[in-house]
Amino acid sequence: MSTQERDLIVLGSGPGGYVAAIRASQLGRKVSIIERESLGGVCLNWGCIPSKALLKSAQLYHDMKRGSEFGIETGALKIDFPRVIDRSREVAGKLSGGVSFLMRKNKVEVITGNATLEGSNRLAVKDSTGKLTTYAYKDIIIATGARARTIPGVEIDGEVIHTYRTILEYKRLPQKALIVGAGAIGLEFAYFMSSLGTQVTVVEMLDQILPLEDTEVANALRKIFEKNGMIIKTGAAVQDLKKSGKTVSAVIKGKEAEERWSGDCCLIAIGVVPNTENIGLEKAGIKVERGFIATDEFLRTNVAHHYAIGDCRGGALLAHKASHEGLVAAEVAAGKSHHPMRWDNIPSCTYCQPQVASVGLTEQAAKAKGLKYKVGKIPFSAIGKAIAIGEPEGMIKVLIDEEVGEVLGVHILHAEATELIAEAAVIRSHEGIAASVLDTIHPHPTLSESVAEAMALALGRPINT
Repeated sequence: MSTQERDLIVLGSGPGGYVAAIRASQLGRKVSIIERESLGGVCLNWGCIPSKALLKSAQLYHDMKRGSEFGIETGALKIDFPRVIDRSREVAGKLSGGVSFLMRKNKVEVITGNATLEGSNRLAVKDSTGKLTTYAYKDIIIATGARARTIPGVEIDGEVIHTYRTILEYKRLPQKALIVGAGAIGLEFAYFMSSLGTQVTVVEMLDQILPLEDTEVANALRKIFEKNGMIIKTGAAVQDLKKSGKTVSAVIKGKEAEERWSGDCCLIAIGVVPNTENIGLEKAGIKVERGFIATDEFLRTNVAHHYAIGDCRGGALLAHKASHEGLVAAEVAAGKSHHPMRWDNIPSCTYCQPQVASVGLTEQAAKAKGLKYKVGKIPFSAIGKAIAIGEPEGMIKVLIDEEVGEVLGVHILHAEATELIAEAAVIRSHEGIAASVLDTIHPHPTLSESVAEAMALALGRPINT
């Protein structure tokens, strides 16, 4: 079997892989991308994009029920749940097609099939007919992503017991749902179903929902969810999860008591497993730690000319983190200078309502590091634009280094939190200080004023609070 020569191969076309392919092509590389399923990976097809389409339907339904607050009488509302799901799939399909267009525009060769590294800068690709083709490459960027972690012994049937992937296609709105895991995915689907009328119970093994977020913000979100009828149990585990026909039951075991739960839907959202098995990492000699590919801050593995980005290399499991790693890896592989990855400055976003967004240190992390810091905390009920648009719920919390005024962390709970966090990320990427934010004129009335107001409060210079 002959071997075909390639310059740079990108293995996987998710938000890390396709971005890396485009940037490498822009830098003059001859790029081939290998994908076993649909272009765009999990994010565009089964994650970020279709789930946000679902959340928009839930938010619109919620807003329409509030119409009378704004002087608009909407009348009786009806949920066409199959159409909600169909629209989500249509959005995903459109954007996946957009990635295909970008590949053609940037002259990136698309190879469809399952790839396995064979060592010595070679890999074999098996297509849908079983045909094997061997490729030799100069550089490779591995971006194979991750898949949903499941509970051992529990079958994902796509009817009663789900992961994020199967539930995105399920066209029946559950009456009573159990969400196992209170990270971003779990809470987004919990909000989605609860807003449309499902009785939702969320169970989290750790002591707070959104365990990686600031405790004060996470607890504030929990109160809002519970006020709206959601049942949340932290410090608890799900045991004896069983399906019987069209129902599912489980035991929820807390620190002091346990209870039996039953309903018609269970979503398992307990994290992901990297797609690093059976792709030939051992043959290539690439180091793996706890299942994830080990790299340095320039995304270089321990094997020359081999890079890894995105979920398969671990760290924050976020699409935008993968995309930026793709840029870094492509530029380093092309011999261009690039700043190293700053994994301490990756914005985190949860798209339930209200949304949660953050960047930098949480207060608990700042305390653990023994840092001296000041806190500025502003409720959105003090921000004119928030009141005008009917979204006064939530807060912004900033942590400022006590001595030099460096912005250590920003945490936002609000309906538009994910649109506000980028300013904080830019501030931190330039090692900005809080005083420089106050020297920047923020337009009025806007929600972005909250960032400056919180900084002002931390510095002892509040105006509107």
